[in-house]
Amino acid sequence: MSMLAADPELIRIGNCSGFYGDRLSAMREMLEGGQLDVLTGDYLAELTMLILGRDRMKDPSLGYAKTFVRQIEDCLGLALERNVQIVTNAGGLNPAGLAERLRKVAADLGLDAKVAHVEGDDLLSRAGELGLGSPLTANAYLGAWGIVECLNAGADIVVTGRVTDASVIVGPAAAHFGWGRTDYDQLAGAVVAGHVIECSTQATGGNFAFFTELADLGRPGFPIAEVRRDGSSVITKHRGTGGAVTVDTVAAQLMYEIQGARYAGPDVTTRLDTIELTREGPDRVLISGVTGEPPPPQLKVSLNTLGGFRNEMEFVLTGLDIEAKAQLAQRQLESWLPVRPAELTWTLARLDRPDAETEEQASALLRCVVRDPDPNKVGRSFSNVAVELALASYPGTNFTSLPGNGSPYGVYTPGFVDAAEVPHAAVLPQGTRVDIAPASDTLKLAEVAAPDLPEPLSTNGTRRAPLGTIALARSGDKGGNANIGVWVRTDEQWRWLAHTLTVERIKELLPEAAPLTVTRHVLPNLRAVNFIIEGLLGQGVAYQARFDPQAKGLGEWLRSRHVDIPLELL
Repeated sequence: MSMLAADPELIRIGNCSGFYGDRLSAMREMLEGGQLDVLTGDYLAELTMLILGRDRMKDPSLGYAKTFVRQIEDCLGLALERNVQIVTNAGGLNPAGLAERLRKVAADLGLDAKVAHVEGDDLLSRAGELGLGSPLTANAYLGAWGIVECLNAGADIVVTGRVTDASVIVGPAAAHFGWGRTDYDQLAGAVVAGHVIECSTQATGGNFAFFTELADLGRPGFPIAEVRRDGSSVITKHRGTGGAVTVDTVAAQLMYEIQGARYAGPDVTTRLDTIELTREGPDRVLISGVTGEPPPPQLKVSLNTLGGFRNEMEFVLTGLDIEAKAQLAQRQLESWLPVRPAELTWTLARLDRPDAETEEQASALLRCVVRDPDPNKVGRSFSNVAVELALASYPGTNFTSLPGNGSPYGVYTPGFVDAAEVPHAAVLPQGTRVDIAPASDTLKLAEVAAPDLPEPLSTNGTRRAPLGTIALARSGDKGGNANIGVWVRTDEQWRWLAHTLTVERIKELLPEAAPLTVTRHVLPNLRAVNFIIEGLLGQGVAYQARFDPQAKGLGEWLRSRHVDIPLELL
């Protein structure tokens, strides 16, 4: 029998997936590890929609996260026995198809599970009329109210397509507490809780800058948000699991993939500059003080198109005269190609060191990447020519891979459409369809006025050291843009960081960003600055504009750069 949480003042929401490919055993670990009311899973990164789009091209009955089906086959009985409802966006491009598949799984297991789904986000058939071009996938980010309808109708499992990552957490909280569409502070609090736990173990020590401080990062536990009626929450994890929940692991996830102080969503615009984090006990961090505003009148749309075809070859350059060897290989390859692709880029990674003790340490890597709308121009006609240089080029010519055909690559772009143009429907367990009205109370998104900076730190001298000696960072991707959030732990460190880490300094420390537009946003409550570097990732993750296409390591590169740090902070 479906029901929401037993405690009227609290709902305990766990998460078991942060991306399509996350730990397969996580659903069982979360169900067996302790008490939960709801279990959520996020499977839909920007790149995932492209992967699912290609699946759907091959087989129209697919387009959902197949690993979720395997998890349900393993865990459905356990979830029903423990009275844990499951809410997930694993439906991807085909939530109705996944819901039908889950009903068959339940029947095959002899279980009575009520499955509902949310749809309307898929705008592909109307992309042209909505001014979205001719993409491979076009999905609007829906909010939480369709999920609320499904849960109120007694669903054991709610499957959605493209909803915002936090919506799978906001929906259960709103249903449990009976929040209304204009309870903005409560909704915003739940959005923050959702943003923290939706990327799974990134909230419990994964990808954490000061990871050496954590006693047990062997197998981090998945996070739980204990959401309260007023929208505040405690982030925690099951007892006995690895990793840690600290103010800094939570702050790290808050810094992930954000823009400015206003975090827009379909149901509420969350003021990230109002968040307060407090340690409540071991592995317990309280999130409070969050305020919300009406959402913007438009919904964001995830657009993926097939950009063309891509190929690469990587030359190994060993020993002396590295630059001259690279110039020779480049000159030869470009002159030997029968036809030049639309894009041809070279990158020389000087990983070599002088007088090296191993051949690998004496070697640099020269990478040639080609792209073209015509697969023939970047296939064997390119990679075979590169290999033909093997006996005709610089001394020691060799490669890191065999020649191969080009592969298709995708381009991600965000679009925006009026919320009224997007259907949003809950299809309840008994098949009834309930239309969800768009937000009627909206507010156009605007920048928050820059906050006052703290008094600058007066210092008795400095020492050159890595920024990461005192600063933490987390970086990620938003389409073709990268974000880096940097924060510190003490007020004195903040007085230094806020004045030191400017846009100009970021461009000095990260030369790749120098020619690009960089924007800084200040979040004093978190002692943090967030930078948006526009266009660093080209046309998105699938485009692979740089060797770290999702900018995962960008923050760690920044932390490794040396700056003059006041002696009193060291």
